[in-house]
Amino acid sequence: MRRRPQLLPDWRTVLRRAWSLRLILLAGLLTGCEAVLSAMGTDWLPVPVWARMVILFGVLGAAFVARLLAQKDDDGQG
Repeated sequence: MRRRPQLLPDWRTVLRRAWSLRLILLAGLLTGCEAVLSAMGTDWLPVPVWARMVILFGVLGAAFVARLLAQKDDDGQG
């Protein structure tokens, strides 16, 4: 029997403090900006497409690493 996915008991705390989520949100924002810039034409933007992709890849890589690292709580525990 399959278990239904459930939220963590402290999901609000995780949402506020997890660097991996912050970086994933930043990657989403960068992807959205890329889509808008592509639709508008990017002749005026001095950053080449490959550089924007490298930046996005770096942010996603940092999110992956941040997800695996133990992050210290503000109250000094864990």
